[in-house]
Amino acid sequence: MSRPRSFWMRWRVRFGYPLALVFWALAAPTPRSILVGAIVATFGLFIRGAAAGHLRKDQELATTGPYARTRNPLYLGSAFLAAGFAVAGRSWWAGALVAAYFAIFYSAVMRNEEEDLRARFGSAFSQYAARVPLFFPFWLGARYEPGNAGNRQENFSWIQYQRNREYRVLLGMIAGLVALGLRMWVRLRLGY
Repeated sequence: MSRPRSFWMRWRVRFGYPLALVFWALAAPTPRSILVGAIVATFGLFIRGAAAGHLRKDQELATTGPYARTRNPLYLGSAFLAAGFAVAGRSWWAGALVAAYFAIFYSAVMRNEEEDLRARFGSAFSQYAARVPLFFPFWLGARYEPGNAGNRQENFSWIQYQRNREYRVLLGMIAGLVALGLRMWVRLRLGY
């Protein structure tokens, strides 16, 4: 793993935990903001789950399901999760912090992963990348059709979802919403 890639992959998580604490301290959630944020985050959870059911990490190039519309459906789902938490937190400062973190780290991580996929899958990845957008998906109509050389797994697989341990994201979302509920209670009871 190259040094720049190693930096972004390693520090993405290391910066995430203290950022979550600062976000929590800046948040001013209400029952309504938590509900609306949870709805937005759940949409991201579904996108990530659908992608995880099509992804066979380090085995083949994923080009079906959500991967037929965007090369990074997991990160697109993560963006909706982050937006959901920004809404749930009901604080411009906390939301800006989350947006900056996502923009800085995930844009670098996506570029680094593209380099790995290009090295691993060569022309198959280049053809795929030429037809499918990096992040913002084809929502309706046009989508990538891999043909005979594409990904063999065309249907969602619960087994693959479990192998990719995507259920952890659901648990993290629940924990985050509970933490925001606690933050709301602290604000109401203690006044800060």
